[in-house]
Amino acid sequence: MFFGKVVILIIINTFVLLKRIFYILLFIGFSFSGFSQTKSSSFATNDVTKSVKLYPNPAVSFINFEFSKKYDPSYTIVIFSFIGKKVEEIKVSDQKMTISLNNYYRGVYIFQLRDSMGNIIESGKFQVVK
Repeated sequence: MFFGKVVILIIINTFVLLKRIFYILLFIGFSFSGFSQTKSSSFATNDVTKSVKLYPNPAVSFINFEFSKKYDPSYTIVIFSFIGKKVEEIKVSDQKMTISLNNYYRGVYIFQLRDSMGNIIESGKFQVVK
């Protein structure tokens, strides 16, 4: 009886782990698909035009997002933890925004710049070190 319960718990935990791995791989696939949708702007690095520049990276207590001259105020920044959990969604209010990292844990985060329809304009990653 006890052995059967242990086997069931092991199967459930394995399923949960596989589900998390699936979502991580799915999220990474969507993150990189955003690079093909990048719009042109004045920030250029490695032959890929960027519409957002972020610094400092790695960051400790804050991170700056600076947008090209043709930014749209209807854009939003969506920040995800590396395992795919949405951490924050911020409406773009200015050409340069500073985001406090007080409620962020140490680790790698992924951001997506999205338009009003939810399409990914650009995506990237930053690291928080505390």
